[in-house]
Amino acid sequence: MLSKRIYLFDFDGTLGDSEECSIVATQGAFKEVNLPIPNKNQIKKAMGIPIEKSFKLMGADRLTANQFESLLDIFRERYKENEVDHLRLFPYVEETLSKLEERSVVMYVLSSKKSDVLQRNLEELGIDAYFKDYYGSDKVEHYKPHPDGIYKILEKYQHLKSETLMIGDASYDLQMARRAGVSNCGVTWGSFSEADLCTEKPDFIVHDFRDLLDLTE
Repeated sequence: MLSKRIYLFDFDGTLGDSEECSIVATQGAFKEVNLPIPNKNQIKKAMGIPIEKSFKLMGADRLTANQFESLLDIFRERYKENEVDHLRLFPYVEETLSKLEERSVVMYVLSSKKSDVLQRNLEELGIDAYFKDYYGSDKVEHYKPHPDGIYKILEKYQHLKSETLMIGDASYDLQMARRAGVSNCGVTWGSFSEADLCTEKPDFIVHDFRDLLDLTE
């Protein structure tokens, strides 16, 4: 087994299954501002980067600044409305986090969503207490795949790169880890396929959340 005692988790598609929330909220928001509605595949491929960036890639770049802010607000309202019915933990997440905690693994969440939404989602799913800290897109100067978020966590808490593992379902997570000089692990139950992840040549790939236990002592 490998000695990785610092785990940095992505949230959407890694810890929480928010895909349906994101699809419904995105399509509803685009429809409300009279933009062409992106299909499910477009939305899934854009998950993992902040909506401030991904929405422009899906056609919202034609909006004025005020219209774009309105689109973001509508999305956030729609997303929150759908959380109760659609936001779920992936299988074995909580029991594995508990075992990792017992092994003294220090855990963080590094997400592309805003920190207040991230905190709300972690609390709703009952897993917030497992994490020492969490970083949303508002706590970094540069979004994924830039390694700014990893740098900030390692610097603030004085962790070694050699002990750190970034875990995520998106290519952006793997790219971010590589640029930061830390190990990375792709998970296959999120928005990106195993084939997509393999193009990034990750250090590890897991197909079951419990497999993360094998990467620490």
